[in-house]
Amino acid sequence: MTGPRRLVVVGDVLLDRDVTGDVERICPDAPVPVLDVTTRHERPGGAGLAALLCRAPDVEVTLVAPLAEDDPGQRLRRMLDEAGVRLVALDHQGGTRTKTRLRSAGHSLLRVDDGGPGTPRGALPDAARDAVWCADAVLVSDYGAGTTAHGPVRGLLEAVARRRGGAAHRVCWDPHPKGADPVPGCALVTPNLAEARVAAGALDVEPADAAHQLREAWHAEGVCVTTGHAGAWLATSAGAPLFVPSPGAALGDPCGAGDRFAATAARALAHGALLSEAVQRAVAEATAWVQAGGAEGYRPLGTPPAPPSDPYSSGPGASGPGASGASGPAAAAVVARVRAGGGRVVATGGCFDVIHAGHIASLAAARSLGDALVVLVNSDASVRRLKGPGRPVHRQDDRVAVLEALAGVDAVLVFDGDDPREALAELRPDVWAKGGDYTDDALPEADLVRGWGGRVVILPYLPGRSTSAAVDALS
Repeated sequence: MTGPRRLVVVGDVLLDRDVTGDVERICPDAPVPVLDVTTRHERPGGAGLAALLCRAPDVEVTLVAPLAEDDPGQRLRRMLDEAGVRLVALDHQGGTRTKTRLRSAGHSLLRVDDGGPGTPRGALPDAARDAVWCADAVLVSDYGAGTTAHGPVRGLLEAVARRRGGAAHRVCWDPHPKGADPVPGCALVTPNLAEARVAAGALDVEPADAAHQLREAWHAEGVCVTTGHAGAWLATSAGAPLFVPSPGAALGDPCGAGDRFAATAARALAHGALLSEAVQRAVAEATAWVQAGGAEGYRPLGTPPAPPSDPYSSGPGASGPGASGASGPAAAAVVARVRAGGGRVVATGGCFDVIHAGHIASLAAARSLGDALVVLVNSDASVRRLKGPGRPVHRQDDRVAVLEALAGVDAVLVFDGDDPREALAELRPDVWAKGGDYTDDALPEADLVRGWGGRVVILPYLPGRSTSAAVDALS
């Protein structure tokens, strides 16, 4: 496929507000905490958040959703426009739906819901029909306000989902317990386990069995039941389901993880990915989303987090300054967690092309120097510049996967430079441990690390072990 993919999000949009502050006293006239507000933040929620998360350099996103003409609705319009999302607004019943979360110390104290019901009214504008019918993929983001049950909307989605012979039938449906059932013919439906059990009518059904039951009930090409940190189960036939494990522990705020999962899957489908490929990508990005702080850690609209190393996108992803690996958010989350607990962060780096006993010994030694170990890995392009056109033997995604599987490695970050200084400046580890026969003069990053009070440690490999020797022996 050439040219940008056209992805349309259809669903219920709302305004998310986070009001954050400090709690240091109890109200004198009622036994409730007093929140001294320090910050306020607003962003599109529901299908609005899903639309933001679908953005990529080669994806054009259109949001078809009911939206009121009141002040919150106007603010949503401005935010979506500034984010590069085209809006086709449907007539909206009632005021703009808003969700206001009062938060302190990383925890929600109270949520206040207002507005709605948000159900669309009347016929669909031609712009909505044209956008949905011409899309490479459609993501239905149901938040229970009635859009998926609205006759004109549902009729259009049914027609598109049943159309075969082209990418336009690829409808990805993210359901809601209060919403309508997915239309027949969806390419992928993505309920979480709680939603799947309610839909299946059995609160103790296993996720794999629920995926099978719902695929038949909804007449879908595939149903993927997500189970948070335990991974996802994809049923595409009557045979054994595909289990996709989470690439790491998702310890963080899960708010918005379902939107991240569905948006990633829909973007992959728009690029022609298989269902199994789309689900694997979605699991990885949803995990990284939670590790990076969920919706609470979502960047301002002007600087959205780029999709990490997306194989279905023509533009490279980025996980942070100087980084290109999918684990950038995870590395930042590890550093934040360890620092919050007063611990010590250790970083080490290298190509790690063909991992051998010397690498294992060096990594174990580095991990023993602190409370968490972040491994900085040279990108494929960086390895070629350093080692020659015949290297790397293994591409960076495979090298990252091997490193992440090691028990002593807490996170992996890929960097593109010839040295790791830019990535180190972002992470600012307490210890920089480098394996090999190096001196300070041979480490251009040494002064940088010492500049913020970090310590540089040299960890020699086991004698006689080197990747170059191993590669030469095989050639």
